[in-house]
Amino acid sequence: MRLLSLLSSVSQTVENITTVNEFLLLELTCVQELQPVIFMIFLILYIVNLLGNGAILAIVLSEPRLHSPMYFFLGNLSCLDICYSSVTMPKLMANFLSSHRAISFVGCITQLHFFHFLGCTEALLLTIMGFDRFMAICNPLHYPVIMNLQLCVLLAAVAWITSFFYALMHSVMTAHLNFCHSQKLNYFFCDVKPLLELALLKNRSCSMLQKAMSTCASHFMVVCLFFGTVALNYIPPTSATSVIQEKFVGIIHTTVTPVLNPLIYTLRNKEVMLALSRFFQRKLKLFA
Repeated sequence: MRLLSLLSSVSQTVENITTVNEFLLLELTCVQELQPVIFMIFLILYIVNLLGNGAILAIVLSEPRLHSPMYFFLGNLSCLDICYSSVTMPKLMANFLSSHRAISFVGCITQLHFFHFLGCTEALLLTIMGFDRFMAICNPLHYPVIMNLQLCVLLAAVAWITSFFYALMHSVMTAHLNFCHSQKLNYFFCDVKPLLELALLKNRSCSMLQKAMSTCASHFMVVCLFFGTVALNYIPPTSATSVIQEKFVGIIHTTVTPVLNPLIYTLRNKEVMLALSRFFQRKLKLFA
């Protein structure tokens, strides 16, 4: 109930912020003759996905001998794969059969949320499965005690819950963007990147970009100088001709870079320049 009230409050906030009611999704191909063929391909893939992962999930649940940590996480992964493809595939296939490829604003934000929620959960779950295999290989005697049912359920729950709120943060922040009546989404489903590109915040974003560049340019230059010389020194393979280059880059990295760093930070910082000018003016007055 709390989850439903949270989602309803988000949708109400979305409706109050933006005037866009729906988005028009991009078609995968402009060739009308290919659309039924692509539809059948996606339909077959979707059915195979449902049947394959559904069979794994059913076997894991019904077979007592498979009630182990590895198959517990495998069942979670199969459930995730079914849900993950169901977020985008049905709407994508429906668009092949319709000339009006639209999705409502609330539906778009919901699709974005569950896409990132399930994707992040799968990434965390794969990490947990790697940890499970590590424990099984490195600690085979203590493995049943360490990877008990309570720990497995706890790890899976943490993955699902953490990913849900991580995705909710993305969906809420994206829903607060001002889309300025723009509707054409340059993608075949709702994702953060195409929605950010659609939000026409050029005037404000340009001023923010200029401010950010003026603030971070010095740091960016120093970072590029430091890591650029490190990359040139350690990444290329060593050869007879590259030894001289490595020495030259090493000299730049150890001597020139420390000299340039304060110059870059001071010459591009107005406050530091004003402080230096006042400092030298006071010194000149003392000697005058």
